[in-house]
Amino acid sequence: MKAITNGKIYTVTGPVYDKGTILFDEGKIIAVGEQVEIPEGTEVIDAEGGIVTPGLIDIHTHIGVFPGLNTMPGTSDGNEMSNPITPEVRAMDAINPDDISIEKTRKAGFTTVYTLPGSANLIGGTGIALKLRGKTADEMVIPGTENMKFAFGENPKRVYGSEHKMPVTRMGNAALIRKTLFEAKNYSDALLDYENGKGDKPKPDFRLDPLVPVVRGEMRCRMHAHRADDIMTAIRIGKEFHLDFSIEHCTNGWRIADVLAENNVPCMVGPMMMGPLKEEMWGEKLDMAAILDKAGVNICLIADMSYDTQWLPIKIGVAIREGLSWNTALEAVTIRPAKEMGLEKRLGSIEKGKDADFAIFNGDPFSNYTKCIHTIIDGKEWE
Repeated sequence: MKAITNGKIYTVTGPVYDKGTILFDEGKIIAVGEQVEIPEGTEVIDAEGGIVTPGLIDIHTHIGVFPGLNTMPGTSDGNEMSNPITPEVRAMDAINPDDISIEKTRKAGFTTVYTLPGSANLIGGTGIALKLRGKTADEMVIPGTENMKFAFGENPKRVYGSEHKMPVTRMGNAALIRKTLFEAKNYSDALLDYENGKGDKPKPDFRLDPLVPVVRGEMRCRMHAHRADDIMTAIRIGKEFHLDFSIEHCTNGWRIADVLAENNVPCMVGPMMMGPLKEEMWGEKLDMAAILDKAGVNICLIADMSYDTQWLPIKIGVAIREGLSWNTALEAVTIRPAKEMGLEKRLGSIEKGKDADFAIFNGDPFSNYTKCIHTIIDGKEWE
């Protein structure tokens, strides 16, 4: 049995306890409040008057897939750049549990991340949620959280256009994605017919098979799109094929915040301070998260690159300075990403029965003066 005491507890979905206690055992929360009785023999973790939150969550990273320590030339496993359509590849098969980014991210108060293939390919394969503990990828992954990565805009047409093969243009991007989804839908329909005794079983297709849950609306599509016109193309295709999808990055989404809100499109916003690295990011604004939130868009806040999640709280502090509410900011790295991953019954808030994942800070979590002093995952404290 363990307890956290002497801290201001932000449960996220319930009350804020100015001087609360959390009791937990065997990786699960038993009780939280200001009048929690601590049994004799309980190991006590002193929050030292700091702030206690649920373990933070970054829902869009490449941790373990793009290395935190890079080399020249790069040896990243994040993009299978042999074909623009690779739904059959899995980030899980490239996760390096010894990636330095894991420890750095955990020390910043993050207990769960979602790691994805990169955006070189139009359809890049599946990502998966990770708890930042364990010696193998199999120990880290949270089964059942697979999402399919899509990419619009410059990256695919730059990678393959330079080889003078499709896609060379944004038209090519959209056409090749549509063609693949059309084929996957036909394959899925043939499987359904066979299962209902209406035809022969189709020949197995290793590339189309991972897209069956996508075209049936059973798997989330994570659509990389920075520019507003690319976001609109993603929405157009998503609606055409009845996909469950989110927009990743949404850099210029503030230009069409009303459209995103009307279409109820969740947006994973960030990186928020990368600057005009490429043309499609020239419209980046420090208040883009605030604009989207005020328009009614469901946002989560992300760091994107592997080594950068440790700095995400500081960048969120800038978003707060630019108009995003503090409470929304906390939700955007706790309960909201948990819900988007389908893990809200386990993660994202401090409630009885949920995983004992906590971050303890010696001040405001979103201040650059603040340090995370304790990170606890499944009830175990990590240095």
